[in-house]
Amino acid sequence: MFELKVVSQFAAAHQLTGLAGPCERLHGHNWKVEVFVRGEKVAKDGLLIDFKMIKQATEKVLQELDHRFLNELQPFKEESPSSENIAKYIFQSLVRDLNNERVRVDRVTAWESDSACATYMTD
Repeated sequence: MFELKVVSQFAAAHQLTGLAGPCERLHGHNWKVEVFVRGEKVAKDGLLIDFKMIKQATEKVLQELDHRFLNELQPFKEESPSSENIAKYIFQSLVRDLNNERVRVDRVTAWESDSACATYMTD
């Protein structure tokens, strides 16, 4: 099994709804996002997938979030834009763009600080 990882980042503001305390107030983070893809076999060129393809797909999703108030975006109108839900949204978006017969998105981790992150994956 091969595993590749790409790291990107974005900055955005949010409010955690239904949570008493300071995080319910408007605040922001510089998120670091780790995207992991897996596959069993490399192609004839020796690559599982070109890193450029992972980076482009990731940047496409992160551009929607970067320098935005996340609570106003469609994916987070019904769900609180927590790190957990952000990781899930990025994961689901990347699955649509990257998964194929050789490669699958394994997990996405969204770091809201140097010491706190959330990961979304499926079984």
